[in-house]
Amino acid sequence: MPDRCTQLVPLLLLTLMLVPAASGSSGQNDITNDWSSTIGAWSDSSPAIGKNGLIYFGAADGRFCALNPDGSFKWVFQAGLEIRSAPAISDEGTIYFGCRDRKLYAVNPDGREKWEFKTGGWVDSSPALATDGSVCFGSWDKHFYVLNPDGTQKWRFRTGGEIVSSPAIGLDDRIYFGSHDRRLYSLAPDGRKVWEFATGGPIVSSPALGPDGAVYFTSVDGFCYALDSNGNLRWRIRTGGVTESSPVIGLNGTIYVGVNKGLWAINADGRKKWDQPCDEVVEASPMALADGSICVVPRCGSLNVRDEAGRYQWHYWVGIYGYAAPAVGRDGTIYVPCHYHEFHAIHARVPLAKTSWPKFRANARNTGNVKTVE
Repeated sequence: MPDRCTQLVPLLLLTLMLVPAASGSSGQNDITNDWSSTIGAWSDSSPAIGKNGLIYFGAADGRFCALNPDGSFKWVFQAGLEIRSAPAISDEGTIYFGCRDRKLYAVNPDGREKWEFKTGGWVDSSPALATDGSVCFGSWDKHFYVLNPDGTQKWRFRTGGEIVSSPAIGLDDRIYFGSHDRRLYSLAPDGRKVWEFATGGPIVSSPALGPDGAVYFTSVDGFCYALDSNGNLRWRIRTGGVTESSPVIGLNGTIYVGVNKGLWAINADGRKKWDQPCDEVVEASPMALADGSICVVPRCGSLNVRDEAGRYQWHYWVGIYGYAAPAVGRDGTIYVPCHYHEFHAIHARVPLAKTSWPKFRANARNTGNVKTVE
C-alpha cells in the first residue's frame, strides 16, 4: 500500500464521521451506497454482471463469489490461489476466470465447476469470449491460449514475454492483446499471427476497440497508441504513464485512461482534451457513463465522477482500493470492491455509455468482445 494512502486513511476516516460519505454538485442529490457486503478478503478482480443481475468477482483468498442484487451471497466457489482475473460470462451463463494457481476455470451458473484448464504460469489475464464460444486468455507462461467451450485446447500462440494483458475481440473476430515482450499482437481466429506492433516497453494494459476497428492501448514506454485494424500507427501521444490502467471509449469517441496520478481525456484524433489530478496512482481502468460522465477510482479509494469537460461531479469513499475496475448495472448501480474486504453497491443510477468499449472488458458481462449485445 502506498505510504501516502496510509497517511491519508486516518484523516479520511475522521472526515467520513463529520460529513456525508459522498457529495454531489450541479443540483445532483448526494450519492449513497445501496449496500456493502463483507467478502472476507481484498479483491483486485473487476466484477461481471450477469443477465440475471448476479454480480461475480474473485478475491485474494482464492474464493470466487456470486452476490445477489441485494448484496447477499448466492454461492462461493473455492479456487487454489489469488484471483486477479476479471470473470467473463457467456450467453448461456457459464462464468470463466483465471487464477494464480495457473488455471482457467469454467463454473456453472449454480456455482459447480464445469472444467478447469492448467497452464504453466499465473493466469491474471481476463478471458475474452469469441462468437463461436471459444475462450481466449494469456498466461505468465508466455503463451496465449484459445480453448473450446468444453475446455479442450483449440490452439496456443507463444510470445516472447509474460502475458497479463487481457485480450479484445474485434468485429472481424481477430484477437488483440499485449505482452511483456513489448508487442501488441493481432491473431486470426485460427491462431495465425496477422501482425504485431512493437513499442518501447512491456504492454501490461489491455486494448480497447473502436467502432471503426481502431485499437487503443498503452505501453510502459509512456505512450498511448492508436492503430488501425491492419496494425498501422494512427497516432501516439506521450503521457508518461506506466500504470496498468487500460483505455476506455466514452461519448464522441473520447478515450479515457488513468495516467500515473491522474485521469486523461484524449480526442479521437490523438490530441489531449484534458487531464485531472487524482489523490493517488490510478491502476484501474475508468468507466464511461451514458450522461457523458466518467468515473475512476485511484488507489486511495475515492470513486470520482467527472463530466465530459473534466469538472468534478461527485465522489464516494470506498476504502483503500486496488487494481479492479468498477462495473455498472443496467439500473446504473455502480459496483466496486475494495481492500477493506468489502464490496460496495453505489446508488448512482446512470447506466453504462453505449459506445464500443465504455469500460474494462467492454460490457457488463466482461466478454472482451465488441460484438457482444447486452
